[in-house]
Amino acid sequence: MLKVNDIQMYYELHGEGFPLIMIAGLGANVDWWDPRWIQGFSQEFKTVAFDNRGAGHTDVSDEEYSIALFGDDTAGLMDAMGISRAHVLGISMGGMIAQELALNYPEKVQKLVLCSTSCGGAKSIPVSQEVLTVLMTDRGALSPEEIARTMIPLLVTEDFLRNNPELAELAIQQMVKAPISNKAYMRQLKAILNFDTCARLSQIEAPTLILQGKRDILVAPENASILGEAIPNANLVYFENSAHGLLEETETVICSVLEFLRKD
Repeated sequence: MLKVNDIQMYYELHGEGFPLIMIAGLGANVDWWDPRWIQGFSQEFKTVAFDNRGAGHTDVSDEEYSIALFGDDTAGLMDAMGISRAHVLGISMGGMIAQELALNYPEKVQKLVLCSTSCGGAKSIPVSQEVLTVLMTDRGALSPEEIARTMIPLLVTEDFLRNNPELAELAIQQMVKAPISNKAYMRQLKAILNFDTCARLSQIEAPTLILQGKRDILVAPENASILGEAIPNANLVYFENSAHGLLEETETVICSVLEFLRKD
């Protein structure tokens, strides 16, 4: 744990080398990361995973949340760890936070990897009403396991669930270790709904890689193209068989990220 701004933030450190900051999505914490991602990246980079404000073991705090605030937290964690500059990878809400970090603290971001995310606002493709209904469901009466089971179908394809039931069960076990409170979850969700970087994306200076599954029902795949067109010289890679979590083609995703980060 480290004191960052007004909260205590939980983080984990893996490997050695140039830093890679990994930013998790809505309601997620360090336990949610696919171990293959951590293992693959930490072989070449000092990989930092942490719990966003309100999630996992990081303090909740009382003020209204915003994606920019989460970006400030990330920058503050880097400062507290003595990391002046790093590669930054964010998935879903974490990709939104990574955008704010790159825009507001350009000196801290060497390269940027945006996974399964959007720029928010009117120019983005919104989530379907069906999925939004799942996200907005009052979680107060549900157990952590029931919540996890409602979320899994939003993260992976039906084919993946059918063919890899053991991996789905493992994911559920990881998701219930340190579940987010209903109050903090709703604050994070509101931050997402208020997020909009579309008009500022041309200001991103860091070389950027955008990864998107074509079978994502949580973030419409077209959002990746919107990001790719707006961010200068961005590289965009679609994964034909992957949903939001990119678990269906994990090894290829890891290779794509490493190849991008290795380039001079």
